[in-house]
Amino acid sequence: MEKCTKETQFIKEESTWSVLEQVTREGARKMLQLALENEVKEFVQKHSNLTDEDGRKVVAKNGYMPERDIVTGMGPLTIIQPRIDDRNLKEHCNNDRFTSNILPRYLRRIPSIDNLIPALYLKGISTNDFPTALSAILGEKASGLSATNIVRLKNCWEKDYLQWKSRDLSGKNYVYFWADLSLF
Repeated sequence: MEKCTKETQFIKEESTWSVLEQVTREGARKMLQLALENEVKEFVQKHSNLTDEDGRKVVAKNGYMPERDIVTGMGPLTIIQPRIDDRNLKEHCNNDRFTSNILPRYLRRIPSIDNLIPALYLKGISTNDFPTALSAILGEKASGLSATNIVRLKNCWEKDYLQWKSRDLSGKNYVYFWADLSLF
């Protein structure tokens, strides 16, 4: 019998998925970046008729803020948020300064990630295993989710739970129905 000496080459699934993940993340990053640019453009256009006493526009685009990573379900996305100079807006009209509805200040994780952490905790993931579990789910570059942060979050959850558990229900009236389906 002849021995088969032909080697079969297999494509690693990891590289296929990582390419797919990279394409997905890059598409999401571009869409988010475009949405932020459009939001700023609309705000500047809305106030384009306002000028100060020297004839300069009160609201103008003013470069970009430093890069920041937003941890999402697809892993971290690097965002460069446009900056607006609108410091004199309050003097010319009663409008507040620009605040993005898409990307609030100081946001580092989208809310679904904050919901993922207690779900993993309730499933029994230990505090020390969180960084490993989250890096497997969100990618290696997902930061701000260390064991120390998990302990801090856990303490907040415990305080919230104790406050919820000890709330006063004396002024509340609840109506409920009890149905015994075994009779049917």
